[in-house]
Amino acid sequence: MSYLNLLNQLNLTQRPRRLRATEAIRKLVEETALRKSDFVFPLFVCEGESVREEVPSMPNIYRVSIDNALRECEELQTLGIIAIDLFGIPKEKTDDAREAYNDNGIVQRAIRAIKKEFPDLCVMTDVALDPFTTHGHDGLVRDGKIINDETVEVLCKMAVSHAEAGADFVAPSDMMDGRVGAIREALDGEEFIEVGIMAYSAKYASGFYGPFRDALGSAPKFGDKKTYQMNPANSDEALREIALDIDEGADIVMVKPALAYLDVVRRAREHFHTPIAVYNVSGEYSMLKAAAANGWIDGERVMMEMLLSMKRAGASLIFTYFAKEAARLL
Repeated sequence: MSYLNLLNQLNLTQRPRRLRATEAIRKLVEETALRKSDFVFPLFVCEGESVREEVPSMPNIYRVSIDNALRECEELQTLGIIAIDLFGIPKEKTDDAREAYNDNGIVQRAIRAIKKEFPDLCVMTDVALDPFTTHGHDGLVRDGKIINDETVEVLCKMAVSHAEAGADFVAPSDMMDGRVGAIREALDGEEFIEVGIMAYSAKYASGFYGPFRDALGSAPKFGDKKTYQMNPANSDEALREIALDIDEGADIVMVKPALAYLDVVRRAREHFHTPIAVYNVSGEYSMLKAAAANGWIDGERVMMEMLLSMKRAGASLIFTYFAKEAARLL
């Protein structure tokens, strides 16, 4: 029997291809859509004036001084991107990370300048010590170990200093135990009850962070981050971490990285009603850029497919270095 005769005998009434026949039909039944307002653009701010240094391992991503950060924000708003995540490169790194909570520090000055010029832009700020320490770890170190509770005290000072400067959200990315609750208490105690917390709740000890550490000069000088960042083998633990952060007062929770952890994003979406962010991290960005530069893939097409997969998995917002490029295509 021929395959054609077999199909005729089956008397097909369901033909899914009818819903793919034209661009208009495909759009009508599209289940997931990207929006410009889904994106948060990470911005690396450094000391100086007129500074715009491309990160060697991240094509088209720059370390910028505050004056150029304002130009970046103007471009972002023009493109319809409504949120940034600020990372600072301090003038001095110390064992105690004191520049992290300096009221006149690079991040604090950048927040004030940006909110003055662009009051409607949502400014999120990274809260972790690795860019500010000599050793590159997210916490204080004693006898070769990252200590938790004393680190949390410094993180609280850092978060309050960002709130005082005008941040809309503080984003603890350190993975210390109890830091969300402590930061919430510290913010409320200083009457910053409207400042939100975007918690890096399930942040994995990943190999995808290399270019980011290149951008900030924050690679650990000894050991690794496996005693505080999560084991990539675990997803039940991620749900526990997310639940703890929500209980402690997180307004938004994050899974980081994105691509290799979309199963965790889906599980989180099924368990929680809190907005879920993903971080499309530097390694994901750079490997796509490298493959596109070599002609191995269609860079724009794969970029949009990658971002769509994050939204489809359940992400409410996407931290991504592709934000400007994607916005131009939407």
